[in-house]
Amino acid sequence: MNYKSIHIGALIKQTVIERGIEISRICKFMKCTEQEVNEMYSMSSLEIEVVLKWSKLLEYDFFRLYSQHLILYAPIKKDDSEKVINNYKSSLPQFRKNIYTKEVIDYVLSKINRGEMTKSEIIERYQIPTTTLYKWINKYNSIK
Repeated sequence: MNYKSIHIGALIKQTVIERGIEISRICKFMKCTEQEVNEMYSMSSLEIEVVLKWSKLLEYDFFRLYSQHLILYAPIKKDDSEKVINNYKSSLPQFRKNIYTKEVIDYVLSKINRGEMTKSEIIERYQIPTTTLYKWINKYNSIK
């Protein structure tokens, strides 16, 4: 999975095919025509409410793809996160930990195993705590 460039329409279409969902069921659930569904498949971005409907219909969290993008390509710097927590009170929920999926862990470990990046480069670029990275290496590299 390429988290850098997310084409949500293509991913939705792929999930529909994998799950074998009938187009009539999709149209009824989404309250749209078959042509509109096909147009959504070709779009690289969709309105958030539409993505939410697709997530419910296909029982897949498409938003997690974007969360993984943020973890890999726009991590919060430690000094910035402290400023935000200490100086800014928001009514929105505050998430204290990153959520690392198996796909992200596999991606990071493959970079190390293929020699594309060092452990220190991974830690610096993706802001993954040192202990977390070493736990992944011990846990997941011993399985293979």
